[in-house]
Amino acid sequence: MFTGLIETTGTVLSFTPGEGATRLVIAAPALHGRWHTGDSIAVNGVCLTAIPLPEPDRFAADLAGETLARTNLGGLTPDATVNLELPTPAGSPLGGHVVQGHVDATGSLVSLLPLHNDLATTDWRLTLEIPDHLSSQIISQGSITINGISLTVARLDLPRIEIAIIPHTYRATNLHTLQPGALLNIETDALAKYAAAQRAASLQDWLTPAYLIANGY
Repeated sequence: MFTGLIETTGTVLSFTPGEGATRLVIAAPALHGRWHTGDSIAVNGVCLTAIPLPEPDRFAADLAGETLARTNLGGLTPDATVNLELPTPAGSPLGGHVVQGHVDATGSLVSLLPLHNDLATTDWRLTLEIPDHLSSQIISQGSITINGISLTVARLDLPRIEIAIIPHTYRATNLHTLQPGALLNIETDALAKYAAAQRAASLQDWLTPAYLIANGY
């Protein structure tokens, strides 16, 4: 499990499709010595299994077709900046929210605009267009994970959402490298997922043909 507090960023060194899995290689000097073979590392919010390389400041990960189809990792190119987070040890403070590293879909970046003139200290407003099937899992002031970052929804205007970005988050993650139209990984809050599923199941239980006929539908 992760918390969505990005520890560092890494740089994509190579992205090599194969007959089976695609091999992704990332330089991550700040994580040197902090992980072992088979450990999970969240890359742009996607939980991947780390594979060692001869160089200690980098790691590889194999991407399945499902991962490429559901996330933005398939669009990575050499020199791209990615957000990285190691799993949170049991008993550690949860500074963000519970993040599984299971990306639901991607959304399109509409804009990321400064709210003040001083770019060194300004906060930012991120506007993202989300897929329709995620709308029931997102609420105003609720938690959401964008490219692995734990964030709070500031405003809903579906299919768009707006998120307030503080200066530290803008500088310490890959948000400052993105342009409008970029695809961002979205993981909705786990509690919201279960609530939406229960609500849908409840509707199926009572919204029967007999109910509709009895109520004039």
